[in-house]
Amino acid sequence: MAENRYKEKHMAMPIENFATAPLANREHLQPRTRVNIPSNNEIRNAKDWVDANQK
Repeated sequence: MAENRYKEKHMAMPIENFATAPLANREHLQPRTRVNIPSNNEIRNAKDWVDANQK
């Protein structure tokens, strides 16, 4: 276990960056469930990004 410290050292680094996610720019919030509803423009941008970055 002592030879593999990379994972332990880098576990605190976040992978996701939600500042650019479509849920960061919400159009409205559903009152009962408190679910973010992004605008159509943000949904289109997210789809374009996913299509461009497919493996």
